Amino acid sequence: KSTDGGATWSVSVGASPTNIPPAPIRSIIVHPTENDLLYVGTEVGVFTSEDAGATWSLAMDRPWLDDAERDPLALASVELETGMGGIWIYAGTEVGLTRVPDCFCRWQDVQPGNAMDALVAGEAPPSEAPLPGGEPILSLASAPSAPEVMYAALPSGLWASQDGGVIWQKRASKAATAVAVHPRDETYIAALLGGILKISRDGGATWIETGER
Repeated sequence: KSTDGGATWSVSVGASPTNIPPAPIRSIIVHPTENDLLYVGTEVGVFTSEDAGATWSLAMDRPWLDDAERDPLALASVELETGMGGIWIYAGTEVGLTRVPDCFCRWQDVQPGNAMDALVAGEAPPSEAPLPGGEPILSLASAPSAPEVMYAALPSGLWASQDGGVIWQKRASKAATAVAVHPRDETYIAALLGGILKISRDGGATWIETGER
């Protein structure tokens, strides 16, 4: 980790019973309001740290989709009213999108309406326009300035949602592998599209390559 904006780095995780097991780390995110609260997605589950990475504990098994556990390729910590305590942890896998409240009680499909009521009832109305099924979700981003605005990078392109992942629209057709959002402007995004870093200042409606004006 780095505590000076990337100027210097140190090993944050070493061999210890309070650390992450030796497994490939697929994704890492920071809680939207608590800087010391971290989440890491690995091949053995989702781990959490409450002390900026000094110690870790298993929070949840890997996401369960299509009758199998899936590696969390991308994570996003999203501040929404329907989450337990106001936070949802979204996970992108090789076959689709899922999420869990930060109580880490059960992975579930992203759905419209009051998702906590659906969790208790065991029923989930289908989403009107979900992300394409069967595609790996390589990167997820929630906008800190507007948490309900999300972006997802898939081989089919860059996708955007205005309602916490219920309805998605394609914003770029070239294969997307990474996406990031400006902390104070949900329409200002950067993405790797077709291997080229591009920027959009209108939520993906138009794009320019980095260096262009």
